[in-house]
Amino acid sequence: MEISREAILDKTHYGLKIYAYVLRQYYPNQTVLSVKGRDCGITRNPFNGGKETLRIHIDGIIATHRDTELEAFKGDVFDFAQYHFRITDEEDLYQKINQELHLNLEVKEKDELEWLNEPDDTWYANCSFFKAPVRNVFPSETLRLHQVFALITSNKYKKITEELRAITNVKEARKFKANRFDYVTLSGTFEKRSDNNLLKHSNLLTIDFDHLENLQELRTQLLNDEYFETEMLFISPSGDGLKWIIRIDISEVSHSEYFTAVANYIKHNYNIEVDQSGKDVSRACFLPYDPTAFLHKRHQAL
Repeated sequence: MEISREAILDKTHYGLKIYAYVLRQYYPNQTVLSVKGRDCGITRNPFNGGKETLRIHIDGIIATHRDTELEAFKGDVFDFAQYHFRITDEEDLYQKINQELHLNLEVKEKDELEWLNEPDDTWYANCSFFKAPVRNVFPSETLRLHQVFALITSNKYKKITEELRAITNVKEARKFKANRFDYVTLSGTFEKRSDNNLLKHSNLLTIDFDHLENLQELRTQLLNDEYFETEMLFISPSGDGLKWIIRIDISEVSHSEYFTAVANYIKHNYNIEVDQSGKDVSRACFLPYDPTAFLHKRHQAL
């Protein structure tokens, strides 16, 4: 008999309702969580003497916690539930959560092959890959996002990235980048790199942040943005900018209109003017070396 982890998270808003339920058992008639975007601030930790040291946050698709005093006290919502219910068996824990929170999830016999009958609704983000120089407008292959990530984090572009960053003349650097760096069109696949030759949109939008003085600070803010989930994030070839790739829905709004809306959002929330080149669906994105690049785990499994 089984209840899936995903079903519980879906019914409990990433697991926040589980945290709230457990905390209310110790602090009835009190406000135990104050949700703002993906952060719930600091609240009392019943497993640390009731001190206000418990920080709860939505990390991707699941709520997680850590204690500001107890370094070892950290994990996800199911770890927290284990502390309270004192149940270590995973399936027993899921059934207890279902019962106590009245989730009304159906408990059924596990069918190991049931997934074969389910429709494949996996989202694949495909883009076109182009060999240098940038004047080459005909793609050599189609890549998925995890393959682009693998190129960026490998040593393939390490040498030319270091060479580019050593060039102090702006015009020379621009010319070097245009001639030496392979590139992709992250917003889709193309017969030829031109807005008029788009084969299929990837539902991805790239936002360029240039000449940043607080690159690492902004990187952290973008990864924790309360409205947009980051699909991929990496440092630009120049070393002083970021490429932020997010998912968009162009079924009712065009690529350029969506870009304008996101640019306005960034201006309002981060007080940063973004590079307007992202408005072009066929915008070339050069591939640098960045071993610290981020890729959302939904793509890592593909």
